[in-house]
Amino acid sequence: MLTGIHFLLTYKCPHECEHCFVYGSPRAKGTFTLAQVEAVLQEARKTGTVQTVFFEGGEPFLYYPLLLEAVRIARQMGFHTGIVTNGYFATSVEDAMLWLKPLQEAGIGFISFSDDQFHSGSEQDTAAKRAMSAAQQLGIPCGMISIEPPTVSYLDKERGTKGEPIVGGGVRFRGRAVEKLSQGLPTRPWHTFTECPYENLRDPGRVHVDAYGNVHLCQGLCMGNLWQTPLSELVARYRAEEHPICALLVEGGPAGLARRFGYPVQPGYIEACHLCYLVRRALRERFPEYLAPPQVYGE
Repeated sequence: MLTGIHFLLTYKCPHECEHCFVYGSPRAKGTFTLAQVEAVLQEARKTGTVQTVFFEGGEPFLYYPLLLEAVRIARQMGFHTGIVTNGYFATSVEDAMLWLKPLQEAGIGFISFSDDQFHSGSEQDTAAKRAMSAAQQLGIPCGMISIEPPTVSYLDKERGTKGEPIVGGGVRFRGRAVEKLSQGLPTRPWHTFTECPYENLRDPGRVHVDAYGNVHLCQGLCMGNLWQTPLSELVARYRAEEHPICALLVEGGPAGLARRFGYPVQPGYIEACHLCYLVRRALRERFPEYLAPPQVYGE
């Protein structure tokens, strides 16, 4: 049952983080218009199940008037609302309150601030922390998202026994992370990735939508295009077993997808997303409707 819509309000971002799923950057294109936001919200209401709407990116605060009005309209339509931001605008706590106060008045329900080494380096007094302090002073519910660079540890299978290397830190190896962060990390045999560990592709609880109309089940893996088929119809018709990519992922995971299309696998991959992303990237021209947009594949 679909309960959440996450708008990728824009792919543009002042940062160019090495772990970014969608290759956000100052040069990225693809930003919603207000009319497009309203059209998607109307379709979300038609589903009868969507309750929560988030606005993220990229960096949604780059288009602040659009973000503010989108939150206001979503609240008027009865949706719970949230934002994901890196808080770049918070040159001081006082200035951050100038940005956040109108959103509070519009009824914003929650703000997640991204603050980690990728966004802020080694800084202690970060923009995200200043923005979060302002949100707290305004009484806006908020939280922090922090993803650490990849680390390698060893799992003790038995007492005193050194196990297989495990990659930690929270990075998922799709998007720019494959290009920038995968070198030198331990891998596991490709045939062991027999399920998707992160997304419920059979019964998705939330999707991401972008200005190009792509309805993402996972970044770059799409249900279809809502400018071609209205969102409410896409959701009602969706069956994982009828989707040319999801059917294989549900049945056999990334390994099953690779095997079905004869992808020239390497002996090992860091984790399931790593193999899945590379196979999908190789299939993009064959399934452009479902593996889109080029932006999230670094094109």
